[in-house]
Amino acid sequence: MAYAPEFRVTPRLLSQVERIAALRERIQGAAVELSWIPALQKDTRTRNGHASTAIEGNPLTLEQVRALEEGRELAAADPRSSREVLNYFAGLRHVEKHAKKKTIRHEDVFALHRLLADRVMDQGQAGCYRTIQVRVGRHVPPPAADVSGLMFELLEWWNRESIQLSPVLSSAILHYRFEHIHPFADGNGRTGRALALWELYRRGFDSHHIFSVDEYYWEDRPGYYAALDAVRVAGEDLTGWLEYCAEGLCLTLEKAWLRVQAFSVKSPAKLVLRPKQELLLKLLRDHGSMAPAELWAALAVSKQGAMDLLHPLLKAGLVEKIGGKKTGRYTLKQP
Repeated sequence: MAYAPEFRVTPRLLSQVERIAALRERIQGAAVELSWIPALQKDTRTRNGHASTAIEGNPLTLEQVRALEEGRELAAADPRSSREVLNYFAGLRHVEKHAKKKTIRHEDVFALHRLLADRVMDQGQAGCYRTIQVRVGRHVPPPAADVSGLMFELLEWWNRESIQLSPVLSSAILHYRFEHIHPFADGNGRTGRALALWELYRRGFDSHHIFSVDEYYWEDRPGYYAALDAVRVAGEDLTGWLEYCAEGLCLTLEKAWLRVQAFSVKSPAKLVLRPKQELLLKLLRDHGSMAPAELWAALAVSKQGAMDLLHPLLKAGLVEKIGGKKTGRYTLKQP
């Protein structure tokens, strides 16, 4: 039986897809022939590696992951945690290298899983479908004997039918169905998210490889797992899941746009935004302008902590202060 995903295109979903298209067009237009693209791609790869492994419990911080990406050793880090991150970098490079591959086969999924799960599996073998029954929270995936057939059906749908859908939808469908089948004994979460990214890339929705959807899932882990569970509760109706993923991609591209602006400032040193700085910029975008006390209260940092975040943004010309010394407010600087 062929795999046929069940969902409805709701007004909310349609609106999200339109927002995504507009954001992507803005990013593509700003990112043409700019010398800082490699630096932004490196930053995105770091964020992807950190987020996707953190979802699975990896304790390394973003800065530690950045150090590994740059080839520096972490003296105090658990070797397995470092290996998981390095594996994910290898998986991302594999996806980028084969971004335009038209047909994905079992062997391609095995190759990706071997890279991601090398020497970090608690059970099973990297690059081989599971031969045991597994459980994921409340979800009991299909029996091991059914895995190969179910993956065959999914790959058939991916290679033939998915092209009729927006990549925003097809990547989300692929993501869910892979996690539902849970074809490997371990490492399914990382592999599923990497495959979803691969689908976006192979359909041309790459935006120069400068967006990290996994950050959204990591920052909203309870919501991420709840959205996956909700599909099963809804009798495999994917509508809610598609809306969740589309909303995540919208927010991800908004962050990517902020990073584009930060990297494209006319200053000798390009600015790599910290998570708190991204939140600060989002607050200013949502509120228009904010008083200093409002900012550090919203950021849950001290006055000095807020100034440490603001100073690079002011210097880069992303933020400006308007008004007098006592009544001044911070706002995004208009181009």
